[in-house]
Amino acid sequence: MFSAGLTGTQNDKGQPVRFGICADVHKDIMHDADIRLTEFIQEASKRKLDFIIELGDFCRPYDYNLDFLRIWNRFPGEKYHVIGNHETDGGFSKDQVIRFMNSPARYYSFDKKGFHFIVLDGNDLNPSPDKATGYPRYIGEEQRTWLINDLKSTKYPVILFSHQSLESEGIENRQQIRNILESENVSAGFKKVVACFSGHHHTDYATFINGINYIQINSMSYSWVGEEYKTIRYSKEIDSKYPWIKFTIPYMDPLYAFVEIYDKAIIIKGKKSKFVGPGPAELGMPERPENDKITPVISNRVIKREFTNR
Repeated sequence: MFSAGLTGTQNDKGQPVRFGICADVHKDIMHDADIRLTEFIQEASKRKLDFIIELGDFCRPYDYNLDFLRIWNRFPGEKYHVIGNHETDGGFSKDQVIRFMNSPARYYSFDKKGFHFIVLDGNDLNPSPDKATGYPRYIGEEQRTWLINDLKSTKYPVILFSHQSLESEGIENRQQIRNILESENVSAGFKKVVACFSGHHHTDYATFINGINYIQINSMSYSWVGEEYKTIRYSKEIDSKYPWIKFTIPYMDPLYAFVEIYDKAIIIKGKKSKFVGPGPAELGMPERPENDKITPVISNRVIKREFTNR
């Protein structure tokens, strides 16, 4: 394993880490999820990538979803999964999800070309009596302790992946987790934690908080709009078989991105599509804030990396 260095020098032989990334395919909602995933895998397989990763809400571990998983497994290189909040729908346990996906654990880390990658599970139960309603979106004490130790165990620059974001309205104790990351940066004496990628929110958004980049990867498939704006987008036959699609605004083409991480910058090359049927304006939806806009795109971005805490 080669070191990227701690002072802003190029990593081994100047080679970036390259990976493909997608989020929220939602096989169990989208009628054409197989076609969408196939395009991503075909495009990823043409490139010299170090790995691919999906950020959760991929599919539930039903036997009938094995063919969908096999599409993912056609990629000839390394493949990683993040647990989303919908993988356990239907009463499945996280252990069942991990076995189905062939993941090493519900949270884990790995090194690649002088960078350290951490995968978190944002679906722990919040022990507080005043926890938020709905799906769990919390990182518990055991995982926090592991995260602290894992960060201290590496001298490499760190990239994190989680399903729910560590900013905006994501993980409930996101401030606590950000404090851990920022404290490690202070301890290390340089901007060791570089960026955090997330899915879940079905938005195209990036922000910078206390020296760390937070990047939301849009859904491969759609934006959820709910009962008030439901519309049959495809046909009555498809709606009958896939009844949740009418509560979404689907994207005509699958969205995904290819990322290059250099020692001094992150380059994201995303995709742009169109809506299937009426979009937010045609539906009369109110304007949303910047971090929650409905848009059929994963933006191209060039993110400069800082090296010092001064």
